[in-house]
Amino acid sequence: MNFVRSLALLARNSRAGLLQPQRTARPLSYAAKWASRPRALANSGSALTSRRWATSTTAHSYATDPAEAEAMRCLEQGTLKLEEGDVHAAKDLYQRSAEIRRNASSLFNLGVTHYHLKDFDQAIAAWKESIDLQPASPDAHTNLASAYIISPVPRPDLALHHLRTASSLSPEDPEIAFNLAAVLEATGKLEEALKYYQRSQEYGVERASMHIRNVSAKILGQRAKAAEEAKPSDGGHQE
Repeated sequence: MNFVRSLALLARNSRAGLLQPQRTARPLSYAAKWASRPRALANSGSALTSRRWATSTTAHSYATDPAEAEAMRCLEQGTLKLEEGDVHAAKDLYQRSAEIRRNASSLFNLGVTHYHLKDFDQAIAAWKESIDLQPASPDAHTNLASAYIISPVPRPDLALHHLRTASSLSPEDPEIAFNLAAVLEATGKLEEALKYYQRSQEYGVERASMHIRNVSAKILGQRAKAAEEAKPSDGGHQE
């Protein structure tokens, strides 16, 4: 199946406003828009994150464990570099942090840099490992779904799996609902897509209304076609 990558941002305070989305298109079949920017960076103590990530560190451990302190320094410096737009430097610092202390935060942020550098296989690997360490993170599941869609060989089946998981973890998140609806629509699951577009509209995504109308029209069209096909055919017998 081919997919259309039509990228858009869903503005929200919990997202990291660091990099502009890539808007180059390639032949895909998405009529709906996809939030292309990875979700908020994980960085303990940073204003960029709105969700606390579980790590193996505490304030006490920073003082007593030099390696832990160095890992955190690299994590924070990586975020500063990313704010400056130096994605390569940020990646190196996040990689160093992960090598010192492999935790969900460093791997999550490392995945963000790989994603923006269009190294989708590495982004997927980093976010999968982050999820192994922090399975209840809706942001990591959402980012992984995005990478599965944007990658050169899209995997909508895996994207759906992770978006469903993200939605179950954060059912009132409108961006997750919208993205889940977009993939459901693109894969022909219109009734379920309508449900999630309606949920995203309920929680504040105004442009979902257009997609609700479009999907509703598709559903009506399918029903009309099915009713027409179910009519008994006229044998056309002549006397």
